[in-house]
Amino acid sequence: MVNLSFTSLNSLNKVALILDIDGVIRDVSSSYHRALADTVEHFTNNAYRPRSEDIDLLKTEGVWNNDWQASQELIKRYSVKTGLNIEVEYEAIVEFFQGRYRGTNLDHWTGYITTEPLIATPAYFQALTAAGVKWGFFSGATRASATYVLDRLNISSPMLVAMEDAPGKPDPTGLYQAVQKLDDPNIVIYAGDTAADMLTVCNARNNSSSQNLKYIAVGILPPHVHHQNPEAYTEMLKLNGADMVVKSVLDLTSERIIDLIQN
Repeated sequence: MVNLSFTSLNSLNKVALILDIDGVIRDVSSSYHRALADTVEHFTNNAYRPRSEDIDLLKTEGVWNNDWQASQELIKRYSVKTGLNIEVEYEAIVEFFQGRYRGTNLDHWTGYITTEPLIATPAYFQALTAAGVKWGFFSGATRASATYVLDRLNISSPMLVAMEDAPGKPDPTGLYQAVQKLDDPNIVIYAGDTAADMLTVCNARNNSSSQNLKYIAVGILPPHVHHQNPEAYTEMLKLNGADMVVKSVLDLTSERIIDLIQN
């Protein structure tokens, strides 16, 4: 363990680390991605099931952070490509997706969400707190879904900006809200795994009225790309504004944060 100097600790006291959840805190490759693929397959009458690579490619466009909307878009593109003129109500897409992801019983969830592997650990957040880093979450997930995974990490009453609280990324409104909830730090690090996450930071920099606030974008490689093409995914995140890319959120330690803010 690296001993942090008094100066370093003072630096960390100025930092807020705001984290995305999906692909960063939890592995959603067999839950959200699976529910998305199921949804597209269902509404294309079992004719088209998008691969993980297809979903990633769509998300590199930077505007499909919401998986319900991403499902709708993939159905639409398949419809245009095949000339089948498939028409599906958005509410029907949401209902089917949630039935797969969450389950059909609202009181006892039984869907794919119950099988999600955790990436982060309680010890990780304890170490951030001990180092003086303020931390919280800004996610496109619903509040119920985000709370479900944070409960598994023994995080009670978290600072959380969820889908219901702000426009979807890359709109930076939710990031601004998170910053305010963390007592207006001088340095904001936002860590996420998609192009939309990185573009959110870029938009925050461009639109922020505070000239004294520094935004840093950290890209996180989601678990499913570790065995595909991590180099290409890393480059994609950098092209969309990542100042640093790490393999896992667990690599974004207080020591790494100090290096990041001092360089």
